[in-house]
Amino acid sequence: MKQSISILMLLVSVESLAFDLVVNHGRVMDPASGLADIRHLGVEAGIITTISEQPLAVGKRTTVIDASGLVVAPGFIDIHAHGQDPVSNRFQAGDGVTTAMELEIGVFPVADWYAGRSGNAPLNFGATVSHPWARARAQGFGEDAVLTAGANSALTAAQHASMLTALRQGLAEGAIGIGMGIAYTPAADHQEILSVFRLAAEWQKPVFVHLRNAKFMNDDLLAPLQEVLSNAVVTGASLHVVHINSSLDTAAKTAVSMIRDLQAQGFDITTENYPYTSGSTRLESALFDEWDQYDRLQWVATGEFLTAKTFSEYRRKGGWVIIHGRSVVLNDWLVEQPDLIIASDGIPYVDNLSHPRSAGTFSKVLGHYVREKQSLTLMQALAKMTIMPARRLEKFAPALARKGRLAVGMDADITIFDPASVIDRATYTEPGQYSAGIVHVLVNGLAVVSNGVVMPDRYPGQPVKGIGGKPNEDQ
Repeated sequence: MKQSISILMLLVSVESLAFDLVVNHGRVMDPASGLADIRHLGVEAGIITTISEQPLAVGKRTTVIDASGLVVAPGFIDIHAHGQDPVSNRFQAGDGVTTAMELEIGVFPVADWYAGRSGNAPLNFGATVSHPWARARAQGFGEDAVLTAGANSALTAAQHASMLTALRQGLAEGAIGIGMGIAYTPAADHQEILSVFRLAAEWQKPVFVHLRNAKFMNDDLLAPLQEVLSNAVVTGASLHVVHINSSLDTAAKTAVSMIRDLQAQGFDITTENYPYTSGSTRLESALFDEWDQYDRLQWVATGEFLTAKTFSEYRRKGGWVIIHGRSVVLNDWLVEQPDLIIASDGIPYVDNLSHPRSAGTFSKVLGHYVREKQSLTLMQALAKMTIMPARRLEKFAPALARKGRLAVGMDADITIFDPASVIDRATYTEPGQYSAGIVHVLVNGLAVVSNGVVMPDRYPGQPVKGIGGKPNEDQ
């Protein structure tokens, strides 16, 4: 009888050590701690509960992933992703992304947006409150006028006050910060932009900025950057400048040095870039006012390059274009800087069409820059897409303090890939292709990519929200 009880207790003990999911035999690479060795991970209820030097015991309920020969990394965090829908998320998952956030332009109303994504998000999601949307709403315009009439109209004093009220509402509803596409709101003067920075500083929230178009500042590439840097210094607001590669073009190296100088003085200012020489945006936006370089533009819906005639035709219609023509050498230099965050600026997929960065940004860095060019170490590259974006935002969005790391107690957002084969496959003519070499992707412990296959109808994504409350409240 005693022997039977002992055997029963042993069985209960073994089963109690079993996990929901085990990742055995992988090369665990965690930029936060510097760990780069064979380890075995145990996951329970979406949390990493064990990291062991020995293979872990498994029970009847345990899903086991054999990661032999593969790298096990924190899930990639994309802080600049416009594709906030299940289809676009699945392409991002196929690129190793576990958290994708709309921080550049933002959303409005914030509470409605978070509610709408709840339960149907393959990836973790978050957003800023949108300055372009708030200013259009203050003028009485709807969604169809945010990038057109709402962007090209100056605000009255009453509209300006209404816009600020809308931004406060978004911050109170959980926005991570304020998104400002200044290039898309040319009617927003310096006073208006400064007032938004003051609001962000008052609420202790970051501002994410697409710089003003240089053509509105005497074609001086540095002037738009100087506008927002001065606002950050004057107000003390935290500032993130999006896609420095496309906004600064040939002045990008100088821009990076300016940002580094301010960081050295204690200012909370950062930037990002993506590994492609072509950008993408909406053709109807103010960015293309007075545009005449038609042969640089590729219409996403058909793949054709534009002429003066089709430019005018499609501009009236509205839609996505790809903007070609930036320097490969400069773009490479920016990607290879170890202190710049990698972010995709991916656009939504419509009928399997998009920009290749929407599906291939992170795999391109790992495959081209790490393996082929060897201009970044694997650990450097992983840091730029995991712990760096997590640390950048965790004081504003507490959920990110549990992401971007492989450690006990962290969320089980995990990307497992083959360093020998990982590469982007999406192209400008065939953008609807998943990356190669991304073998498993776990979001809160549930596989959204399994054995290289992107899984349909899996929605483990959770909201990443900013700290709500009153401005300057002790948090």
